[in-house]
Amino acid sequence: MTQNNKLVCLVGLTGSGKSEISDFFVKHDYHYVRFGQITLDEVKEKGLEPNEENERPIRERNRKEHGPAAYAILNMPKFEEGLAKGNVIGDGLYSWSEYKYLKEKFTDNMIVIAIYASPNTRYARLDDRRSRYGEDPNLKYRSFSPEEAKSRDYAEIENIEKAGPIVMADYTIINEGTLDDLKKNIEDIYKKIK
Repeated sequence: MTQNNKLVCLVGLTGSGKSEISDFFVKHDYHYVRFGQITLDEVKEKGLEPNEENERPIRERNRKEHGPAAYAILNMPKFEEGLAKGNVIGDGLYSWSEYKYLKEKFTDNMIVIAIYASPNTRYARLDDRRSRYGEDPNLKYRSFSPEEAKSRDYAEIENIEKAGPIVMADYTIINEGTLDDLKKNIEDIYKKIK
């Protein structure tokens, strides 16, 4: 990692806008690392349907084996590889433990952006994703029913302390408007951190 390369981590509940923001950073030559891709890859390898019922046991097992900072630890080689070449966007910081682990490793080179949208807004977006994005082999824009999204929300808030990194974020985006509103907000933040 060169001294000026940044790790920008996005944190927010499912459907808040993290994928749209990560796409923005990728277009600005950031290397992309999705925290939860490890889980989705294992689900695919096992030939299982990608859904909360099949993913949660994998996430919980990874945290049991590697501790509460599991997804930061497991993705560290990808972060380091990307940072050796340039800036990195980390899509989907999960927990307070992951935040603390990465902050200790990258100190001032780590920037956290929290994205907030109300449950009703997020659930409507998640239910509509398939019609907007079509087939998605990497499962980046997959749909969730409102029930699945709510179940995941509760698990993330209660089990992995997702509120911590949201509260401690360097920047916060309230994403209740249009996609153009979101793009303007992220452009403003991008100018401050580049």
